Amino acid sequence: MTAYALRRVLIAIPTLLVISLIVYSVLALAPGDPLSSLAASTELPAEVRENIRIQFGLDQPIYVRYFKWLAAYIQGDWGYSFASRLPTQKLISLRIPTTLWVIGISYLIAVAIAIPLGVATAARQYSKFDHIFTALSFVGFSLPTFFTGVILIIVFSVQLRWLPMVYNQQVTDPIEWIKQAIMPITVLALLQAATLSRYVRASMLDNLNQDYARTARAKGLAERVVVTRHVLRNALVPVVTLIALQLPTVFTGAVVTEQIFRVPGIGSLFISSIQNNDTPVIMAIIMVFAALVVFFTLVADLLYGVLDPRVRYR
Repeated sequence: MTAYALRRVLIAIPTLLVISLIVYSVLALAPGDPLSSLAASTELPAEVRENIRIQFGLDQPIYVRYFKWLAAYIQGDWGYSFASRLPTQKLISLRIPTTLWVIGISYLIAVAIAIPLGVATAARQYSKFDHIFTALSFVGFSLPTFFTGVILIIVFSVQLRWLPMVYNQQVTDPIEWIKQAIMPITVLALLQAATLSRYVRASMLDNLNQDYARTARAKGLAERVVVTRHVLRNALVPVVTLIALQLPTVFTGAVVTEQIFRVPGIGSLFISSIQNNDTPVIMAIIMVFAALVVFFTLVADLLYGVLDPRVRYR
């Protein structure tokens, strides 16, 4: 397994390099000037603005700027934000804890809901219980987060006034923090739970009538034991892939949710960086997302061997 993991890491390196090259080229060729705020300032002389462009290397060809950026990035230097004049690493490090809290809790809740619900609906296929929760899951993953977020704000913030409408990072009271995190966590958890439960149900139905399940029943094992000890483990193999691969996409999907509730996370930083054409911050965030996708793909592949003894790594 160690050799397999090492090969996958070695494959991931050129993958990340290609991603960085494509993204950097697109951002460099996109319309707009990263230093447009300085260009619009009447307080700075033209020669000073030009010196700033030279200092940031914006007067050089794209390929030269890319290789300089790549060399600095590998050494841990992610550059400075054109908009805030702060190190990119510092900006991201200030936003990541909030995003991890909100997204991490919402995803744990989604998994904790989806797996038991998917197992229960598969075990009671075509029952009223199955029909009700299947319909609810369809509604859950069909509604976009911006719609459910607005509905929650109207109901719980405007009408009932139970929960704060805007997320406040300065809150220190644990009760107030929980109250302001309820709605963004709920929006993300409902979407992910609805999606995952459908996959769990489908995977369980594929395994409930397999030969090994019928053999277990023929030996006199109770249906609950067959489902939980035999079928569930095999059914979770494709679900683990989905869980691992969807986790990075939750970060990107949370961009909309963070904007709705004004959560000061990495998603809102990404949006503001795009609006300001802040290339160093955009590149750093995209590379973080790309690294997460590669990492969790590797984790999913390695978990196959834990869940299914038939999987061997060579």
